[in-house]
Amino acid sequence: MTRASTLRLSLLITAALVTACASPEEGEPPRNDSPAADVQLLDWSAQMAVRDGWLDTRHEMLLPMMRRHDVEMWIVVNEEFHDDPLTEYIAPARPYTGRRDVFVFVDAGSDGLRKVAATGYWEETVARYFESPIDPRPSADVLRELYETHRPARIALGFGGSRGMTRSLTHDSYQFLADAMGPEAEGRFVSAGPLINEYLATRIPAEFHVYTDLVALTEAITKRALSSEAITPGTTTVGDVRRFMYDELWRAGVRTWFQPDLRVQRRGMAEVGSRGFLAVAPENIVLQHGDLVHVDFGISYMGLDSDWQKMAYILHPGEDDVPEGLKVAMANTNILQDALMLRASRPGRTAGEAYRLTMEEMEEQGITAQVYSHPLGNHGHGLGPSIDFRSAGRSDVDARPLVEGAYISIELNTKTAIPEWDGQEIYVMAEDPAHLTPEGWRFFRPRQEAWYLIR
Repeated sequence: MTRASTLRLSLLITAALVTACASPEEGEPPRNDSPAADVQLLDWSAQMAVRDGWLDTRHEMLLPMMRRHDVEMWIVVNEEFHDDPLTEYIAPARPYTGRRDVFVFVDAGSDGLRKVAATGYWEETVARYFESPIDPRPSADVLRELYETHRPARIALGFGGSRGMTRSLTHDSYQFLADAMGPEAEGRFVSAGPLINEYLATRIPAEFHVYTDLVALTEAITKRALSSEAITPGTTTVGDVRRFMYDELWRAGVRTWFQPDLRVQRRGMAEVGSRGFLAVAPENIVLQHGDLVHVDFGISYMGLDSDWQKMAYILHPGEDDVPEGLKVAMANTNILQDALMLRASRPGRTAGEAYRLTMEEMEEQGITAQVYSHPLGNHGHGLGPSIDFRSAGRSDVDARPLVEGAYISIELNTKTAIPEWDGQEIYVMAEDPAHLTPEGWRFFRPRQEAWYLIR
């Protein structure tokens, strides 16, 4: 790409990003209106243009990453109707239906990063980023030629990692690569796991404003779901609220990466646990006055995912606010957030250090707490350091340093005895996307400090 064309593309991307964040009075072009009056999202064509610009930045980062991980060739295979989870982040975010498309990145030494796409069908946008002839050659021939030309010592593939994004290569695709490139090349196949971890865990500045809009939309739908618009005490079921949220996703033109989950706590109700947490409520539970309703919800937009948890109280007739004990319970969770975000976490400090410092402070304050925070970004359960009781003490996870600019789900809970409920203990669970600054984590949207009230 020439310097002039790069500049033109940069200006287009900047304009699209400004449009994404502009208010209606500023005269943006037609877009899909979201369910929230102040949150509007880009049309799909504009989304693709912006993401193409992000891809320029990602490809610029790739060669240094490959060299850090001692990788001389990286191959991603995308199968028709069985997309590899990496494809939309290493190639233009388009549908690929070419039986088997192969994307190859080669460290060509002094010539820099070589990018080759061996696809079933030519696509103009792909050809802007990869060597891709308009009359595609058989991918097996391309792979064999690339190996013979560059003789890479280590060829990284999507197997052997600990997460789905790092072990997505199918058996048949592996066999295809081995047959195409020959037994000598197969002997040089290694796991791309460490490279993929760094690639997907790295956030780029241009994503920030789009992600902020994504979180705002997540908040807007959640507030509507935890309100009298969606909930009528004595009539509405847990399943009704879940379906309300699905329908709002449809109206917004976005999707979710997991089903909206609800948990219900009620005076006198026995606690039901699941894998160390309060269990998700069955869909047939009818919501009643005095219930505590918790929602766990996330949105997918432009290759980014949010994750969000909030709590509501259904007022009894004549009530105007929650009992004082519930206010104390909410405050305990805010204290836990402050300990983790403002005091325990700093760039360069390890995830294990942040976890231990947080829990030491909770012990000093006599607060029963759990922390299970995880990276966010391209996936709701993203790659990178997790600050999580389940990984505490594991050297492979605990020792990972926190990286400035990273996104995380500040996911945690406290358990507090409620005097008005005869000492029954209740959970206040919270989850908010945040980004790491030199002074600690900062939320994308203000946290919850008071219960949502449903009348």
